[in-house]
Amino acid sequence: MKTYKTYLYVLGILAGSLLNASCSDLLTEDPNSYYQKKDIFETKAKAAMAVVGVYEELPTLYGYLDMAFPCSDDTYYVSGQTADKGRRDIAHYKVTSSNTWVNSVWQGNYTGIERANYTVEGIEGMPGYAEDKDLQALVAEVKFLRALYAFNLVRYWGDVPFKTTSTNVDKNVFQPRCSREIIYDQIVEDLNFAKTHLPWANTSTTPEKVTQGAARGLLMRVLLQRAGYSLQMDGSITRPDDDKRKSYFEDVIKEWEAFNANGYHDFYPGGYTELFKGFSAGTLNSIESIFEIAFYSPDGKTGAKGYWGTYIGPSVAHPGISVTEVNQFMGRANAMFRVVPEWKGFFDVQEEDADGNVITGDERRDVMVCTYKYTWDKELYNHKKVINKNGKDWYPGKWRREWMPIGYKDPNVTDVNLCYLRYADVVLMAAEAYNETGDTPEAWKLLNSVRKRSGAREITTETYTELMKEKVYKLRFISDGDDAGKFRTALYWERGFELAFEGQRKYDLIRWGVIKEALALFGSRSEVNTSTTTAYPAGDNFQKGKHELFPIPLDELQLNPMFESKNNPNY
Repeated sequence: MKTYKTYLYVLGILAGSLLNASCSDLLTEDPNSYYQKKDIFETKAKAAMAVVGVYEELPTLYGYLDMAFPCSDDTYYVSGQTADKGRRDIAHYKVTSSNTWVNSVWQGNYTGIERANYTVEGIEGMPGYAEDKDLQALVAEVKFLRALYAFNLVRYWGDVPFKTTSTNVDKNVFQPRCSREIIYDQIVEDLNFAKTHLPWANTSTTPEKVTQGAARGLLMRVLLQRAGYSLQMDGSITRPDDDKRKSYFEDVIKEWEAFNANGYHDFYPGGYTELFKGFSAGTLNSIESIFEIAFYSPDGKTGAKGYWGTYIGPSVAHPGISVTEVNQFMGRANAMFRVVPEWKGFFDVQEEDADGNVITGDERRDVMVCTYKYTWDKELYNHKKVINKNGKDWYPGKWRREWMPIGYKDPNVTDVNLCYLRYADVVLMAAEAYNETGDTPEAWKLLNSVRKRSGAREITTETYTELMKEKVYKLRFISDGDDAGKFRTALYWERGFELAFEGQRKYDLIRWGVIKEALALFGSRSEVNTSTTTAYPAGDNFQKGKHELFPIPLDELQLNPMFESKNNPNY
């Protein structure tokens, strides 16, 4: 793992400098410290370095910025109420066009697309490209990444400026809004190219590099989002007609059938808890983990710095040690996020030990909800585990300092990767598609395969009332009057149990058309909101017809005359 990450880090520095210089189109001379486009794409090795430069924007976006973009949903929220033009304003639905994080994520995704466009043009222009499968595979990686960045733009902002040519080719920097349907068409085209020009993963594959499974899995995610509700520029919230939706669901099933035919990807054999302990420990497994965003900092100050397990995770006090002892203790974890505590009571758990840990039942509960923190004990000269009895101080628990190798380079920085796409999500996406095309029995089968791995009991139409309806909140916004409706209700909960905090939940609620109702339900019932304190204000603040999208950054509105100073609805 460390060897690959070190390679990625070093190569990323070179590639990033290379692409920054090239994409800026500043080169009129040929100094030795810079590459002209003709020099970058003169060999396969240099072309591969350019591809790494396209990856390089991912850790910038997902290091901490994107932790807030999927928050708040009905599973977690940001602690603190003070306005910050950053994570709190985003998660509390007080975001404005001057939000600095929104601007950074906007710029980051467009930087990724510009690098991708430049690299695709360069590699496709290399001699022999039409016959060279290695070069085509490099383009396939880049097109996957371009699709990922473009998908972010569509989910976050709707109709946005978009092009597939670099500024070196198309000098017209300012573009008008492009229909999201046109962008979706390009995303699908890019992912279809990627899946047909990349190999499947195998035992020697790192999930930090795009494979055919990653392309197919992201395509499934894109198709489901496209089939759902979205806020339009006229303020309406619509979804495609039934025929188009059916075709999208059928395409999801085709991708699932490809996963089955290949047969490599599966649930992590060590179990759910060990899967997430492995993420924090730096274990790379390509069986369940289909694509990961890689983080590595050689010194805690430079490189692709990560914050998984520190900014999100249980609180860990700063160790009161000397600088010579940093290899012997855990670093700090600021714990900026809180779990909505009611989720702890929704899991299918039959038996607990004396400490309240699951013995029989769904082990995901004790991974999702962390009820303790670590303080620094001067007498022990070590961290001390302290149980938080108040649900206001429970944390998202999927990434934890205690699961990482001991020691740290910087008290806040980690090398923990983010698993962007994993097999369990693919299974649940396929289950949803089967249900929406009339095969509810197959949908139950797939959903229950996810539950079985975690120790939860199987749910069927017959056991739905006992195992699901009587254990959770009644969802008045999802009809469960028929078998398909019962499955939709179960899926609402199951995707929360399995995938909380992994970046998809908020966008599930949006595409299902229930985000306002879900936030209001949890906000009105959560113990963290009282008559005097509202720690989790999303349900009160979310405005339907506005907050399904983020505002276009103010700087962009002022610079790009093609926007005509018109922001997204109700901003």
